[in-house]
Amino acid sequence: MGWLDIWPHRSLIINLAKREVLSRYRGSWLGVLWSIINPVLLLLVYMFVFGVIFQARWPQSTGVDENFAALLFSGLVVYVYFSEQLTSAPSLVLRHENFVKKVVFPIDTLAWVSVLSSLFHFVLSLLVLFLFVAIWGSGLSLSVFALIPLYLIFTVQLVAMVWFVSALGVFIRDVVYIASFLSTALFFLSPIFYPIEAVPESFAKVMQINPLSFYIESTREIVVLGNWPSSNGMLIAGFVAILSYIAAGAFFDRVKSGFADVM
Repeated sequence: MGWLDIWPHRSLIINLAKREVLSRYRGSWLGVLWSIINPVLLLLVYMFVFGVIFQARWPQSTGVDENFAALLFSGLVVYVYFSEQLTSAPSLVLRHENFVKKVVFPIDTLAWVSVLSSLFHFVLSLLVLFLFVAIWGSGLSLSVFALIPLYLIFTVQLVAMVWFVSALGVFIRDVVYIASFLSTALFFLSPIFYPIEAVPESFAKVMQINPLSFYIESTREIVVLGNWPSSNGMLIAGFVAILSYIAAGAFFDRVKSGFADVM
């Protein structure tokens, strides 16, 4: 099963991911620097709109939240990492038709290439968040090291999602519209602009089913508030990610032989 044998293809995955990142900025004057400029500009907009104009405070907090922009941004960077993969996954295999028809090419690696290219931008956005919290917020704590296992789990979960959605996208072209709707819906149904505690109790359990909720809340707790994530939550997320990885990988491996017939 090719999906279980990814490690031998690590050089191929890294090189393709690097090419994917560079191709995004091909022809632009500043090139990859836009990966840093974009999150910086976005954070400055948040600071102005929510801090100066609305003078907003985080729901259920006491006093004024000087960290409001950081609380908001920490949720948004996680969402963007997820959303990029959800919306691009349905056409991932279709965009690489030339690879599909090459028998020797490990098509299973495309999901890793896609996720790692987004991970590059995600990490840069996180660095911007770190700098903001360190200078204008309450400062960074040792809890930031918990982000390593957290995002390792998240990345594995995203690869599983990309395998499943990209395989479906080959056979069912409507998946691209479903993924687009889900991406928009999850933007509002995920705790990006509010904490889960602010959600009425009758809807709280539904919010917790949302796979993004744990990663957004954990990022906010770790980076902005300086707390350690829930150990039980990490174990459950890890178990779900591994189970999803195995199931989605097996599904992709089973149906990939039919890709060429429908493309």
